Amino acid sequence: GQAGREGRRRAGKFVRLLLPRRGLGGGDARPVPQRPPLSSGALVAMGRPSLLLPLCASVSLLGGLTFGYELAVISGALLPLQLDFGLSCSQQELLVGSLLLGALLASLVGGCLIDRYGRKQAILGSNLVLLAGSLSLGLAGSLAWLLLGRSVAGFAISLSSMACCIHVSELAGPRQRGVLVSLYEAGITVGVLLSYALNYALAGAPRGWRHMFGWAAAPALLQSLSLLFLPAGTVRAAARKDLIPLQGGEATKLDPGRPRYAFVDLFRARDNMRGRTVVGLGLVLFQQLTGQPNVLAYASTIFRSVGFRGGSSAVLASVGLGAVKVAATLTAMGLVDRAGRRALLLAGSALMALSVSGLGLVSFAVPLHSGPACLAVPNATRLSGLPGDPSLPRGLAPPLPPTTNQSPRRPILSTSERTRPPPGAEDPTALSLTPPGGLSPAPEHALLHWTALVCMMVFVSAFSIGFGPVTWLVLSEIYPVEIRGRAFAFCNSFNWAANLFISLSFLDLIGAIGLSWTFLLYGLTAVFGLGFIYLFVPETKGQSLADIDQQFQKRWFPLSFGHRQSSAGVQYSRIEVSAAS
Repeated sequence: GQAGREGRRRAGKFVRLLLPRRGLGGGDARPVPQRPPLSSGALVAMGRPSLLLPLCASVSLLGGLTFGYELAVISGALLPLQLDFGLSCSQQELLVGSLLLGALLASLVGGCLIDRYGRKQAILGSNLVLLAGSLSLGLAGSLAWLLLGRSVAGFAISLSSMACCIHVSELAGPRQRGVLVSLYEAGITVGVLLSYALNYALAGAPRGWRHMFGWAAAPALLQSLSLLFLPAGTVRAAARKDLIPLQGGEATKLDPGRPRYAFVDLFRARDNMRGRTVVGLGLVLFQQLTGQPNVLAYASTIFRSVGFRGGSSAVLASVGLGAVKVAATLTAMGLVDRAGRRALLLAGSALMALSVSGLGLVSFAVPLHSGPACLAVPNATRLSGLPGDPSLPRGLAPPLPPTTNQSPRRPILSTSERTRPPPGAEDPTALSLTPPGGLSPAPEHALLHWTALVCMMVFVSAFSIGFGPVTWLVLSEIYPVEIRGRAFAFCNSFNWAANLFISLSFLDLIGAIGLSWTFLLYGLTAVFGLGFIYLFVPETKGQSLADIDQQFQKRWFPLSFGHRQSSAGVQYSRIEVSAAS
């Protein structure tokens, strides 16, 4: 009767309040625009939501593996390249630095590509570019082709690292986002270790360096295959509700009334964009200014000082520290969604400050020698943690090639002989791995040597728990979706530039204040980073991207705002946010 009809009318109004609006008026909805068709692979994934989580994990892991392999493979390829092409030290520096220059270029222009064409298309396009770069390197017959291939590869891995972190963060829900994005950092370390293994296996093969470069395309192709089964993480995809299976119903609908952002808005007070930029730039700069790539340049010396002799010290410094980084990154993955991003950053910065300061104090009693030696430590392998380093990105242990004085052909300068190269051909980033007085440490210094080893291990672990994975996770969360690609790329450009600056200024800094004071300066920088994180970096665990955006609009010092709102209510609160703060 009348009561039944009234009940059904009220129930219909209630359901319409819960459903996303398709128009701007009350009950009359505007015509729904035609949705772009999904790919057949995405349709399969949408039909089986259980496939989305492993697919996202594979995309993140394979992207990091490609990044780490491409950056580290030069450590094994540089010596045979020097033999085949007769490269001087300056030419080797140019070959090593060409990848970093390509990556810096990608960070300057990649943000516009990511925001315009979408995250998925950017990753697929970067993998095609990487394939072209790998072909150029594998078929190169001159230095010019090598430089071109390395620059193209650097451009590709930098663009892919940014798009991959953003894409995975937008597909994943609050409970999975930390683990899935951190998988990229784990993939970087695995890629570095894989490059060591292939370099060792192909070292004796004729023209083995061609195969070393060519294998970089394998993980990129596998990642592209996984991407075909994922929906596009673009604005249109969110409007189609493609993201719901992983987001658990929290997918943000981007209606025409949402604000638009220009690049200059990153420096304005609107929606606290200036505060977000301060957080992003602060994290990437402190990630580099703590000197992680340069401290690791002394890893082989420290391993030798505790009794490891000959080439074993270089192998242990590479593989041993790589294994420590993998274990620490896996630990961070398990804690990032439990302890939180802010807690890991604070703990990592504190441990980095203590450990690098301990290295500085130990080096007062046991000096570590430095000197120019061509090919001693290739600069390209000093990763930054990227997304990202690119280490970088995202920071990894630099691959330290075996000492070359054991080669019967003696193609380059031996570090044990400490023969100086001709003027103008010195590598400003190369370090001697031999401590003064030979390889046998004094018995009274044994305890200090082991202390230095422990400090090095703690330093590597602290970086891999804090700045390594968490920096890029936070960057992928704090910006609105409309400008996320450009903002991420802007911060990433400072990461690559700071990496170049820190690496090139290392020996000058040692000459000015000494190695011990350089380490202590890095420790002081880590203390400043600790203060910055405490004052400015928010806690974002357990929150949707919409909730994080909403909280950033409300306050300047967003200290620990992570537990005030459950993710279940995000899809409604998003509609209530005004366009301007």
